[in-house]
Amino acid sequence: MDDQILNTSAAAEAKVVVKNLHKVFGNKPDVAMQMLYDGKGKDEVLRQTGQVVGVLDASFEINKGEIFVLMGLSGSGKSALIRLLNRLIEPTAGSVIVDGEDVAKMSTEKLLNLRRKDMSMVFQSFALLPHRTVVENAAFGLEIAGVAVKERERRAMEVLEQVGLHTFAKHMPSQLSGGMQQRVGLARALTVNPSLMLMDEAFSALDPLRRTEMQDVLMKLQQEQKRTIVFVSHDLDEALRIGNRICIMEGGRVVQVGTSDDILQRPADEYVKAFFNGVDTNKYLTAKDVAQKEQVTIFDRPDDPANGFSAALERMRIYDRVYAFVLDEQHKVLGIVSAESLMACIDKPRKKLRDALLPDKVTISGNTPLNEVLKKVVEYPFPLPVVDDNGEYIGAITKTVLLRKLCKEIKA
Repeated sequence: MDDQILNTSAAAEAKVVVKNLHKVFGNKPDVAMQMLYDGKGKDEVLRQTGQVVGVLDASFEINKGEIFVLMGLSGSGKSALIRLLNRLIEPTAGSVIVDGEDVAKMSTEKLLNLRRKDMSMVFQSFALLPHRTVVENAAFGLEIAGVAVKERERRAMEVLEQVGLHTFAKHMPSQLSGGMQQRVGLARALTVNPSLMLMDEAFSALDPLRRTEMQDVLMKLQQEQKRTIVFVSHDLDEALRIGNRICIMEGGRVVQVGTSDDILQRPADEYVKAFFNGVDTNKYLTAKDVAQKEQVTIFDRPDDPANGFSAALERMRIYDRVYAFVLDEQHKVLGIVSAESLMACIDKPRKKLRDALLPDKVTISGNTPLNEVLKKVVEYPFPLPVVDDNGEYIGAITKTVLLRKLCKEIKA
């Protein structure tokens, strides 16, 4: 196998760290917690004490700038968990650390300040103020925070434009459709410019068309603004469509956290496997899920004579390759060479590998859906290099690799 290109990007930075978080509903939480520490199950706790364990020893991290989806069946604990993140309900034990500070230990004043200025929540119900205009509803959070009228209306209008509602600023909520009302709810959450947004079944009351529309709005805004979003959903298609990572819950427990591909390909247990049973995985796979680093890669170092045309040809011969990728020292793809294009340069007064590059410079973003990848692979005779958001090489897709992946999914 060819030597692999190392991933030198920095590890993702955590925005939220949840450690050993518990929530017991009832008047004897200490008794219930002691039973849990003694190894008793939540069902036995309920039977003996009447206490309901809503969240059981949850631990995970949420990265800055990602959409983190909480999923599970009704009663799994996902809505309780999201409310523990901003302490709408008090944790029984454990910690919720946001930007290095434990929300569970914050004073009331500090917690209110966090909610008003850096953490917003969007609920399933639109919860708009019926006697206030759209712009007044959007600016409500800033009003609570004490921002002057002109400034809060200016900021609200900017956000209403982002969600496509600036022309409805003076309308009343009753004059809007359900989808438009939910956009106002989203605008209200965005107007305070939070770095962390909590969304509890935010789109579930909408019809399928409006729901997809709101997902599109959210993903567009996320692409531009890169907030950290925790999104509760019971809809599998929604979770796979918008989530960078998904957290599967069952009976108050966190069963598995991972990307959609991680969970689809490597379910933690039978519960997760059953949860995703029947999902058309090809619909959600992207180029980075298929790319492999077995294609020959050669670096363009003009000042290093050992990396000339002959050396490149020798590497290709050793690994039995007809094509190779030329990368610069930042692992960016300069282009593709073939054995033929390299041979043509050997006896000519050319010094750089880039002189042998084929005319077509084709790269595929790692986020490209598999159906689009298929069209590209058919179109070009050579392997296709896949790059990350920074343009760095992460692997290659060949017809053989893609066919094997598709056949594996069909058999599964």
